[in-house]
Amino acid sequence: MNTRSLLASALLLMLVACGSPPQRKAPSRPVAVPTQPPASGTVPAPPPNLAAIPDAVPRAEPRTRRGNPPTYEVLGKRYTLMTTDAGYKERGVASWYGPNFHAKATSNGDAYDMYAMTAAHKTLPIPAYVRVTNLSNGRSVVVRVNDRGPFVDNRIIDLSYTAAWKLDMLRSGTAFVEVEALLPGQTNITAAAVPAPPPPPLSTTRGWYVQAGAFAVEDNAARLVARLKAAGFADVTLRNPGRDGTLWRVRIGPVADVTGYDQLITRLSTLGVEGRLATE
Repeated sequence: MNTRSLLASALLLMLVACGSPPQRKAPSRPVAVPTQPPASGTVPAPPPNLAAIPDAVPRAEPRTRRGNPPTYEVLGKRYTLMTTDAGYKERGVASWYGPNFHAKATSNGDAYDMYAMTAAHKTLPIPAYVRVTNLSNGRSVVVRVNDRGPFVDNRIIDLSYTAAWKLDMLRSGTAFVEVEALLPGQTNITAAAVPAPPPPPLSTTRGWYVQAGAFAVEDNAARLVARLKAAGFADVTLRNPGRDGTLWRVRIGPVADVTGYDQLITRLSTLGVEGRLATE
């Protein structure tokens, strides 16, 4: 066969190959199917009835060595764990975390399930159980703390998708909440076995404040009030102890929402003052 014939044959083969559909090769070995979806991949759709997912039930569990180092550091900040969760109660801002963390290992070693009733906390022993109440609507859930976080300023707890849905805070992403530790055997029922009524919702025109300090001596509180006013803070008030306390409390507000709260907390931090959520 001459050179011209060889070139023609090669050209014909190329044309046939280009016009033929691509051939799929069979895998040389079975492909492993992951038991958990990757965090960056497709996350399972929510269960059909999120309301039917039960709250966590406080029970005695050993603390895990992996999740409970005496101290740890994240983003240049060191955290010291609480020695006990008994008596813990705090008000602040809650957030929630979901698809980007689904199926990843929690600090406790569990695989994070965004549809379970769990949460992350920076310093509570884990596992722990807490009741989280949305102060805006009175909704309450019980979750199991099995992870560390949130490592964002002004946030005290990071909730699972389902817990956030039950508290009606998915759309806003954050909410003012009260977090209270529960010991084994404790539920949402009081010691008298009477259902505890939810706290009344707090309006945005009344109820949200930033507490800049609490003092046993009135003069110390008054000095902070003067310092804040000199720095340009408005709506600074001094609350006297009243009949049920001994501390003079310096408060700023009211604030309308979490955004306003964050702004005040950030401004206070530039003065070296640590603010916290307070309610009327």
